[in-house]
Amino acid sequence: MTKIPENLRYTKTHEWFAEESGVVTVGISDYAQSQLTDIVYIDLPAVGSKKKAGETLLTIESVKSAEDVFSPVDGEVIQVNSKLSDSPEEVNKDCYANWMVKIRKTGKFVDSMDAAQYRKFIGE
Repeated sequence: MTKIPENLRYTKTHEWFAEESGVVTVGISDYAQSQLTDIVYIDLPAVGSKKKAGETLLTIESVKSAEDVFSPVDGEVIQVNSKLSDSPEEVNKDCYANWMVKIRKTGKFVDSMDAAQYRKFIGE
């Protein structure tokens, strides 16, 4: 069964996010990492880059495919989890502890779901 923490928001493109004091932490859901299988590379964005909600934030490559991860919010990238550059497989081990990007919110969020809605969305 897929792990879906109750305290996070989820997108239809399988990102999770949490906002605290205008800073939005972003990662991919357990469902997404299980679909990708073994993650081998994460192309993190540059700190200072500005993103619009729904725009490509970064790219993840696995042994199976390469997939875009989309920004859940308008904002500026203020921090990236640089340890994922050397150890992208950490996302497979715990996708919630291994967030990818922190964004300072400057605008709107994309439509999102709570944990119960996301469970229904992925068919669990």
